[in-house]
Amino acid sequence: MLFSSTIFIFYFLPITLVIYYAIPERYLRARNGVLLAASLIFYSWGEPVYVFLMIYSAFLNYFSALQVRREQHDGGTGKKNLLFAVVMNLFILGFFKYYGFLMDTINDITGANIKYTALALPIGISFYTFQAMSYVIDVYRGTVGPQKNFFRFALYLSLFPQLIAGPIVRYRDVAEELEDRTHSLEDFGAGSMRFVFGLGKKIILANNLGALYSSITALPDGQVSVLTYWIGILAYTFQIYFDFSGYSDMAIGLGRMMGFHFMENFNYPYISKSITEFWRRWHMSLSSWFREYVYIPLGGNRVTVPRHILNLLIVWSLTGLWHGANWNFIMWGTYFGVLLILEKYVYGKKIEKLPAWGQHLYTMVIVIISWVFFSITDIGQALEYLKTMFFMGGHPVANIKTLYFLRTSLVLLGASALCSTPVVLEKFKKLADRYPRWSIAVMAGVFVLSVAYLVFGSYNPFLYFRF
Repeated sequence: MLFSSTIFIFYFLPITLVIYYAIPERYLRARNGVLLAASLIFYSWGEPVYVFLMIYSAFLNYFSALQVRREQHDGGTGKKNLLFAVVMNLFILGFFKYYGFLMDTINDITGANIKYTALALPIGISFYTFQAMSYVIDVYRGTVGPQKNFFRFALYLSLFPQLIAGPIVRYRDVAEELEDRTHSLEDFGAGSMRFVFGLGKKIILANNLGALYSSITALPDGQVSVLTYWIGILAYTFQIYFDFSGYSDMAIGLGRMMGFHFMENFNYPYISKSITEFWRRWHMSLSSWFREYVYIPLGGNRVTVPRHILNLLIVWSLTGLWHGANWNFIMWGTYFGVLLILEKYVYGKKIEKLPAWGQHLYTMVIVIISWVFFSITDIGQALEYLKTMFFMGGHPVANIKTLYFLRTSLVLLGASALCSTPVVLEKFKKLADRYPRWSIAVMAGVFVLSVAYLVFGSYNPFLYFRF
């Protein structure tokens, strides 16, 4: 089930909220029970079998954390139980997400042609597995105490607002709210506004941008031009941002409607002036997870230069692999790792001396190139796309199709560029402060328009659904 679906908006969410708020606030345990039941129904809607895998993951990590603390209390380190939990989590993730990729790689290298049955990817497994591992690791470190109530822990792991697409919520960030949280009309209103804002980004912008990109990549070779491919990858650049950040906005808004406060996941990454800054603003919960649980344990930057370079390459290769079981994702992650190394040790100071527009242009060109490898899983096809973008594909600079796409998408691309900056939100906040009723009318208009697109449109993918 997607947040951007009529089933969720008009049936699942209203029913869940009515039952949730029908229970008096002092009975938080009962409210948690409603959320746990709703979360399991939400997940099993499209994955009825894999809900048992998630429940198993909850049992595994719940008891592993208890055992870690019990061993530490008895004078041990708890390291063996920690290692067991981490290995089991990685095995589950690896088996369901990377088994097919591994078999294909073996067949390609050896020519063995080993037959295997492809496994359907459990939705959200990358997100909830990382949450589970961070919990056990934090218990081992003593950052948090183990949760004694299994159902409370299961709620943390399965909470439907952030279950299938993040942000990656660490247990310590919501531990208190699982046991005692407040609800207010102000929080509910702010959460509702955030949800509608994210819905608009996803439906009105991302879906139309995705349709544009799909139309361009479907063109026969004879109708391709340099500028048309630039329009296509610009559309994808905005699509993936509004698709994922819109979903994060909806998750954060839903959480706030029910008393939870999740961390921000995006902070206008397309205004960045370096790749380093870009990754401080893009998918911040994932970057934070890898920094705390992989990069720092490897030694971080408090090591020799060669070891620091190796640490960065390891982290960014894993970041790419986390996104998908394919070589293009590993290349995508390594690409950013190399660029971060170059900024750190080669030309970072020179970039800082450029005017602001030059720094921004440098960053966006690098990011746009990266999305080619992200969007096209076949590396050969991705390279062909890039060759065309940079006048090496034997295609004209522009043609009649270019003019068509410019005429039909210029407003969409312009609006997307504007909405990817803080300008629109800042203007809206000023409007809300001065004219509260008008701001409500604006959000009502966004909601109605989004629903109209949902009802009458047929293109409603979610890019990060596969992760």
